[in-house]
Amino acid sequence: MKSNTIINSRRQFLKNLSFGTIAFATAGAFAENITRTASEALAKVLMITPGQTEGPFYPNRLPSDSDNDLVLIGNSMASAAGEITHLTGRVLGQSGEPIEDAVVEIWHVDSKGIYLHTRCPNRDQRDRNFQGYGRTVTGLSGEYYFRTIKPVPYDLGVKRTPHIHFIVRKGDKRFLTTQMYIKGHPLNKDDFIFQRIQGKEEREAVLVDFKPVNLSKKGELKANFDIVIGITPEKPSKDLFRHHDGHPVENL
Repeated sequence: MKSNTIINSRRQFLKNLSFGTIAFATAGAFAENITRTASEALAKVLMITPGQTEGPFYPNRLPSDSDNDLVLIGNSMASAAGEITHLTGRVLGQSGEPIEDAVVEIWHVDSKGIYLHTRCPNRDQRDRNFQGYGRTVTGLSGEYYFRTIKPVPYDLGVKRTPHIHFIVRKGDKRFLTTQMYIKGHPLNKDDFIFQRIQGKEEREAVLVDFKPVNLSKKGELKANFDIVIGITPEKPSKDLFRHHDGHPVENL
């Protein structure tokens, strides 16, 4: 009888030990799963693309042709001078969700370093075959596309490294004003606007590789710039809305 009692006690002990081990392992696995889930959730929270100044040369008169092909204007057969670049990307929310029907605007200098703006220095030398400004609307996956030229450095009283200006709007709200730069360009380190961006990751977010298009006979390039916007629209300021917010924009 005593022997059976000892056996039963040992069985109960082993049973309790096994249950405790399983419970501990399960708790550990659950905690690990929570940690993994939290990490995955955090990984989905993307860094918002750093905002930058609009600058003084947003077109004060939009061209009559304001589509996403800046290389050809209207029905002209003459294309803009410069390295043709296929610029793609997506507009995303901070959780990685695509932003559909957002308006993406770009503008930058021509191959001679001159903006479309009517008060830009040396405007009489501007490449008349370069549109200078374009806009498009994002698709279902937040995608956008422009055909333009690779930006060049310029000196318009202030020296700037090559860059492309961006504005992202949704409805009547402006969510981001920024600039995109060429990754590895030697002038980046001396550019006072680029250097305003604090943090390595923030800078990396606006640096883009320009790569050759496979089998292109014209030496065309491709570049991809994903843009992450926050849920809060930008606040109007003299710096960001220098020319056109609150004022009608003339058409050429």
